Amino acid sequence: MSGMNLTLKVWRQKGPADEGRMVTYHVEDVSPDMSFLEMLDVLNERLILEGDDPVAFDHDCREGICGMCGMVINGVAHGEQRATTTCQLHMRHFKDGDTITIEPWRAAPFPVVKDLVVDRSAFDRIIQAGGFISVPAGSAPDAHTIPVKKADADAAFDAATCIGCGACVAACPNGSASLFTAAKITHLGLLPQGQPERDSRAKAMVEQMDAEGFGGCTNTGECTAVCPKGIPLETIARMNRDYLRAK
Repeated sequence: MSGMNLTLKVWRQKGPADEGRMVTYHVEDVSPDMSFLEMLDVLNERLILEGDDPVAFDHDCREGICGMCGMVINGVAHGEQRATTTCQLHMRHFKDGDTITIEPWRAAPFPVVKDLVVDRSAFDRIIQAGGFISVPAGSAPDAHTIPVKKADADAAFDAATCIGCGACVAACPNGSASLFTAAKITHLGLLPQGQPERDSRAKAMVEQMDAEGFGGCTNTGECTAVCPKGIPLETIARMNRDYLRAK
């Protein structure tokens, strides 16, 4: 079975000061078993052989774990497959002759470094604002030393699955980082170990999020629709409750 022939319209930008533009490429004989990033690898190999600059994009584990990969594919963060990172999106979801547009995350706090690569260090500063938890270091405690309700444990684990990819920001019409920040606040705030700094953590992280220039949440729900880990919208409501209590 022969591969697919695709037309790619890729955002190319030499650096933060460059205006950037969409450039059209044609990729032939693409196997449906390739991942989306593997397809871009094929394009880049050809560009290098032709003496052109390869398309820059973030990637690391390529297993949907690290959160490094991220791009807007046909207008949707990570593409149209639900609960799927870009690296886990496979070409079998596209058809021969398709035209695919590929752009970086679009948000003021995520400046473009080059092509599809954006600077997401604003997320790092939000996490840093949360500080640490006051628990003694040492050997692991025995199981069930600190009882945790099943519902709380499940909700905390769901929030902790956030990989910090930034799709929520890219999809939000306000460029809000509320889902990301809420996930980081919630996964500690629901557990006994996170209670001593619960209020100060929520206050500091929300205020840092605002200081970074992210927009406010208006509950459109686009963030959770594209979140590869399916973090629910109610996580933001929990963050807002903690923040109001802290204030």
